Amino acid sequence: MLTMGGHGHHHEPLYKIPSADIYKLEDAPELVKLQEKLAKKGLKDPWARNDVWRYQKKFGTPWSRLGWMMFRGVPTGVIAFGITLVIENALGIDYHPWHHHDHQEHGKSQ
Repeated sequence: MLTMGGHGHHHEPLYKIPSADIYKLEDAPELVKLQEKLAKKGLKDPWARNDVWRYQKKFGTPWSRLGWMMFRGVPTGVIAFGITLVIENALGIDYHPWHHHDHQEHGKSQ
């Protein structure tokens, strides 16, 4: 018998979280420079390794990630907008109240 919720069943995780050991500070020259600047002031960023992935080419540049984040829904939005326009035109829906005036009657009253 199948049950909802997966009680009593063991499933593999959908994805595997990579070990933090695969990220080396030396792989991100920008972070190495940051650590050097901090060291001159007697400081160290113990969490810098957590940002190494941001500087790997497979994740793109900060600007390309920003562009992807900001515009990833644009194609879907444009398609949805187009479908909405087609449906509104097919059903005769008009949101412009000034188009409902009969110009011929308006001209006769003058």
